[in-house]
Amino acid sequence: MKKLGYLLATYVVLGLTFASCDKNDDPAPINNGLDKPINDFVWKGMNSWYNWQTNVPNLANTKDDDKDAYNTYLNGFAEPEDFFYSLLFDKGNTDRFSWIVDDFVALNNSFQGITKSFGIRLQAVKINTTPGDIIFYVRYVAPDSPADLAGIKRGDIINALDGVLMNESNYSTVSGKLSNETVKFSIVTENGTLIADKTITAVVISEDPVYLKKVFNDINGKKVGYLVYNSFRSSYNDELNTAFAYFKNEGIQELILDLRLNGGGSVLTSAYLASMINASAGTETFAKLTFNAKHTNQNSSYTFQNKLNVYDVSGTKTGEENINRLTGLNQLYVLTSSSTASASEMIINGLKPFMSVKVIGTTTYGKNVGSITLYDSPSSDYTSESSANSAHLYAMQPIVFQIYNKLDQSDYTLGFVPNTEIKEFQFWNNILPFGDENEVVLKTALDDIRGVSARQTKSLKFSEIKEFEVLKLEKRFEKEMYINDEFFNQ
Repeated sequence: MKKLGYLLATYVVLGLTFASCDKNDDPAPINNGLDKPINDFVWKGMNSWYNWQTNVPNLANTKDDDKDAYNTYLNGFAEPEDFFYSLLFDKGNTDRFSWIVDDFVALNNSFQGITKSFGIRLQAVKINTTPGDIIFYVRYVAPDSPADLAGIKRGDIINALDGVLMNESNYSTVSGKLSNETVKFSIVTENGTLIADKTITAVVISEDPVYLKKVFNDINGKKVGYLVYNSFRSSYNDELNTAFAYFKNEGIQELILDLRLNGGGSVLTSAYLASMINASAGTETFAKLTFNAKHTNQNSSYTFQNKLNVYDVSGTKTGEENINRLTGLNQLYVLTSSSTASASEMIINGLKPFMSVKVIGTTTYGKNVGSITLYDSPSSDYTSESSANSAHLYAMQPIVFQIYNKLDQSDYTLGFVPNTEIKEFQFWNNILPFGDENEVVLKTALDDIRGVSARQTKSLKFSEIKEFEVLKLEKRFEKEMYINDEFFNQ
C-alpha cells in the first residue's frame, strides 16, 4: 500500500505539472535560424556525454563552430528521434542500447516499475516442424495485475490471440496484437484443447521486483535461500533488504539468485545487492564506471556498502537502513536467460573476483555499458530534471559509461555462457511455479548442491522446439542499467 499511494500521487502531480505541454511539439522557433531547437539539445547532450562521441564524425567538437551550417544540419531532421538515431555509433551492433523518449515522466515511472501492462511475461515456442505451430507459455504473472485477476498463472499455454491460432507464417502479425490495450488469450492444454478464453485490459500497475523468497531446509544437509528478483528498482531497496534479513535469520548456507526475468535497472541497487551477498564490506571494489574523455572526473568505483538508501516511488530519498549482509557464502548460484541483462550481469561480473559464481540456464543478454537520462537542461550539463525545458518532455538515455569489476574485466558483450545450460522453453509443456523444487532450472541448481550431475529429461523432440522472441510484450525500458543525477551530487 505504501508504494501504491506514491504511485497515485506521482501521476497526479506530474499530470498537473505538464498539462499544458504538447510533448510532441517543438517549442516556438528561436531567432537564430534554428527551427528545431530540440535537435540542438540532442546534439549538445550527445556531444558532451555519449560514450562513443569521438567515433561519430557528426559529434565532432567543431561541428557547431559554423553556426549557420550547424543550424542547417539540425534543421535537416524533422523529428528528434530520427536525428538522435543518426548519431549512434554502429547502431544495432556496438550500440544496441541508446534511445530517446518523448515523455520522460513515463520513463522515470517505468524505472520504478510503474507501467501500463497486462502484468504478464510470455515466451513464444515453435512446438513442431509441421505445420509449425507456435504457442506462448506464461513465464510470469505480476500479483494483482489484470492477468493475475483473470486467473492466468505461470505455465499456462496460450495458442491464440483474439481467436487467431498462431503458426510460423502468421506469428509476427498475430503477436502484434499484444500491443493492443485489450487482448483475448486462449488458454489450452498441451494438445490444444481449449480450457478458457481470458480477455484482459492493460492498466497502470506498480510491480514489486522482490517476487519470491524461500528457504529449502535440507538440501544435502544445507539450508538454501532462493530469491526471485525481477528488476533493480531503487524504490524497493528496503523490500530487497528485508528479504536478506529473512535469509540471515534463517541461517542459509547457500544462495540461489533467480534473475531469469531481470533486465537490469539501478547500478546503485546492484551494488547494494552485491553487498548483501558478499561478506566483504566497505573496503573492496565491486564495480568501476568509466566515462568518455570529457567526463573522466566522473570515473568512480562502487564499494561494498554497509548502509543503503531508501527511496519512495518518485525517487526521493526517505531514509537509510543497515544492509542485511550474509556471511560465510563462498559461492553463488545465478539462474539466467537471454532476458538477464545489464545490472544483473553486473552482479555476476562484480562478484566473480570474490566467490565462485555458478551460472545456470541460458546465455545472458550481454550488456556491459550503462546510461544516464539527459534532459534539456544546459545549465546542468543536461543531467537535471528539475531545470529541464518545460516546453517539451523529450529526454535521451544514451550509453555514457562502461562497467568493469575489481580485476578490470568487462568482456561480456556476448553474454555470460552458463556453467550448466538448461533451456526452459524446451519444457514448455511442464513449466512449474517459481520455487517448486522440481522446476527444471531451479532443480538443476539444487541438484548441484546435492552433488547430483545435471541431466535433462527431454520434452518431446528437442530438435523441433524453437524459441521465438516476444518483442511486442517486452517492456520498453527493460534491459537498462542506469545512474541518476544523485550520482553527480555525491
